[in-house]
Amino acid sequence: MHIPVLTKEVLEYLSPKPNENFIDCTLGFGGHAEEILKRTKPNGKVLGIEIDPEIAKKNKQERLIVVNDSYVNLRKIVKVNDFKANGILFDLGLSSFHFEGSNRGFSFQKDEFLDMRFSPKSRLMAYDIINSWPEKDIEEILKEYGEERHSRRIAKAITEARKIKTTKELACLIEKIVPRRGKIHPATRTFQALRIAVNDELENIRKGLLEATEVLGVGGRIVVISFHSLEDRIVKHFFKDNPNLKVLFKKPIQPQEDEILNNPRSRSAKLRAVVKI
Repeated sequence: MHIPVLTKEVLEYLSPKPNENFIDCTLGFGGHAEEILKRTKPNGKVLGIEIDPEIAKKNKQERLIVVNDSYVNLRKIVKVNDFKANGILFDLGLSSFHFEGSNRGFSFQKDEFLDMRFSPKSRLMAYDIINSWPEKDIEEILKEYGEERHSRRIAKAITEARKIKTTKELACLIEKIVPRRGKIHPATRTFQALRIAVNDELENIRKGLLEATEVLGVGGRIVVISFHSLEDRIVKHFFKDNPNLKVLFKKPIQPQEDEILNNPRSRSAKLRAVVKI
């Protein structure tokens, strides 16, 4: 089960009130949306956008409008649904479903085909990158998206070992050439990099934030939860450099100790918020 993170803080900075409308750009299983809907009774609505069709179809709540699409298309989605929002939320974390139940190769804990797509509409899979991209290109995404200091060695081993079909094959290959230190598996950064590349995650964040700024009225708020430094850096600079946005606090808010104990995956979460001026 996916537990929404920083829910108290999301509600504090989105500040939902009765009959107001909000957009959840990363609906997931609707945890944040459910709490927002409680505070916008009786007539407030949430427009929930979810790129994964398997997750999207599981959401059925009163006053929740579910759209199976990407938040990079936010302006079009808002127009089609004739929706005006008082605030917009982005929770950039992966759902537990992707790691545990999707069978798409997001985790090396199970032996699955190297897919890693959030949506079947996408053409590029991790398998394609691993088995057809040039060594230099693989090295670059491992270095840029995974911040992997062994990127050159891993890229060389991958291109020499082709073909690699499953998560276990890839994880075992990396484990043979990169020393394991501490609890973190040596394949962790490679898997992160491949997932980001397959789904164009970083560029999509930039596009989504731009679209959110354009559809939101003056006084509306944007709240973003990120989970690693690459995401947070994009959000931080986008908010700081946009003259139409007022940053509500300089340093990102992180989970309290009790939340981390109840939900260990929340430990890396960072929340930033702005108001449109």
